[in-house]
Amino acid sequence: MTPDSGETHLANVRQITFGGENAEAYFSHDDQWLTFQSTRDGRACDQQYVVRVDGTQLARVSNGEGKTTCGWFLPGDRRLFFASTHAAGAACPAKPDPSKGYVWGIDPYDIYTANRDGSDLKRLTNYGVYTAEGVLSPDGTRIVFTSLKDGDLDIYTMSVDGSDVRRLTTTPGYDGGPWWSPDGTKIVYRAWHYAPEDSAGLRQYRELLGQRMIRPNRMELFVMNADGSDQRQITRLGGANFGPSWTPDGRRIVFSSNHQNPRSRNFDLFAVNLDGTGLEQITRNPEFDGFPMFSHDGKRLVWASNRGADRAGDTNLFIAEWRP
Repeated sequence: MTPDSGETHLANVRQITFGGENAEAYFSHDDQWLTFQSTRDGRACDQQYVVRVDGTQLARVSNGEGKTTCGWFLPGDRRLFFASTHAAGAACPAKPDPSKGYVWGIDPYDIYTANRDGSDLKRLTNYGVYTAEGVLSPDGTRIVFTSLKDGDLDIYTMSVDGSDVRRLTTTPGYDGGPWWSPDGTKIVYRAWHYAPEDSAGLRQYRELLGQRMIRPNRMELFVMNADGSDQRQITRLGGANFGPSWTPDGRRIVFSSNHQNPRSRNFDLFAVNLDGTGLEQITRNPEFDGFPMFSHDGKRLVWASNRGADRAGDTNLFIAEWRP
């Protein structure tokens, strides 16, 4: 598959999945496998899968109950962790009331670990509220994640065995999507905070949160040190900016955004410096592009996209060689 016009950083674009909703694909440490979430096999909500980067040897990791999200390979690539709602019920969580407009459901995820074939499933957290979006630190010792466990959507870290939980963010409003820098010293994340004078906005946010929903139409990118210090805003683009990760050299952030038309569902991938300068557009397809991750060797980029879909709404995984 050839890249869209203007996608000069992407070469030899290849589609990995075909049909359904497939998203949040993240590389194993040896760059030979991906873990991702999918509604394949006629399922009404996501389960967690692994697949080789060439699209072969697809296998389900999660137990087929509830809904899953945000998988990641543990050191050695033999086990993974991911978030699942199955402890709250075998059925898919109820979808948000359409009368609320465009909202995301804050489902009761907790984080689990399992072998790559799905065996030996173990529960890592036990909060019974939204606890997901986990990413492993580069040294393999800690997990950063987002949780509602203290009443707001905040960012935490914990040891890989679930111990030593530390809260990093406390500002009222949404903080999520955390991702370690390649050297493990910083964390990038998405957030929307409310100024003291915007008491009505904060009240509406909390009312939705009480109904286990958020309205994700406004998000900007922030960065902080790995211990939560020096929190600072990177982007001021408007619209929804989310799914941040890092270039392999740790100097830039790659993310998805609809800031060019905030009322649109056309998201593209962009890159930006840590001080907010040097904004560069990576994808130019008139459909959704999101959840970017570089391979550990820095040679490839994987992401999810609606491009080339056989049916409206299909989201598939794509991989490309990266041209700096």
